Amino acid sequence: MEKKIFDKIEIETVEKLAGIVSDNELSEITISVGDCNLTIKRKKYQSALPVMPVPMGITAPAQATPAPSQAATEPVQQETDGNIVKSPIVGTFYQAPSPDKPPFVKVGDKVKKGDVIMIIESMKLMNEVQSEFDGTVTKILVGDGQPVEFDQPIMIIK
Repeated sequence: MEKKIFDKIEIETVEKLAGIVSDNELSEITISVGDCNLTIKRKKYQSALPVMPVPMGITAPAQATPAPSQAATEPVQQETDGNIVKSPIVGTFYQAPSPDKPPFVKVGDKVKKGDVIMIIESMKLMNEVQSEFDGTVTKILVGDGQPVEFDQPIMIIK
């Protein structure tokens, strides 16, 4: 004897319907048998990675800033003159909006305050980072696709 749900719909039927929803990437399916209705819904997943701007003025509580990033900042400030652009979040640094596109900036490029200069991917979100400074990019301190820490120096603009 087959197990039935609601006295009219067999569990095997429910499993087949769930498979149909999943295999065909449907959002939901509803069946009616007599006065019994059954709706199977699939979880919705975000298909595209949204791009969200990250304001450079973000600060974290003092205890959230790891000591190594502070130590890493000091030598850069001593070696260079210019404005140091630091990562506003933990994530992965990208120079370009996608692998087939040119980088936002290269060494020698002039930038203005508000220009997008990089993307930091964090938790599957692509966050555009804008320049806080006018000037010329003199050094890029991180390689494309490398992980970055909060407050880590990434670029120098003079």
